[in-house]
Amino acid sequence: MAELELTATPSPDDLSVIGEELTAFNAADVGPAERQLLAVLIRDDAGTVIGGLSGYTAWGWLFTQLLYIPEGERGKGLAGQLLAKAEEEAKSRGCHGAWIDTFSPHALKAYLKQGYEIFGELPDFPKGRTRTFLRKPLA
Repeated sequence: MAELELTATPSPDDLSVIGEELTAFNAADVGPAERQLLAVLIRDDAGTVIGGLSGYTAWGWLFTQLLYIPEGERGKGLAGQLLAKAEEEAKSRGCHGAWIDTFSPHALKAYLKQGYEIFGELPDFPKGRTRTFLRKPLA
């Protein structure tokens, strides 16, 4: 019988086994993900990264995992510019859709303004907020 171990400190090798096995299972089940990283960086005048967007494309979708605009750069349309660059790259990779999630009311407004639509919500994640899941078709 298999033994279960709960840990808050799994080794990179342990996590690698899980990831590799799940990737192999999914590839056999629905085909290869062809996962590729994608980032759009914001740099200051010295060339230092101060924010940006990171995510990946897989199975014909762009997933934006992280999007951060530094305080002094907010309100200048950078979120839209970051998303547009990522979406253009995703389209060049053959993607037909994009998705993102947020629990920030400000980010939600920005994503809706960029043509994303809500497809799901998770109330009280975190407590007092709603995590909203959005998608956008990429023509």
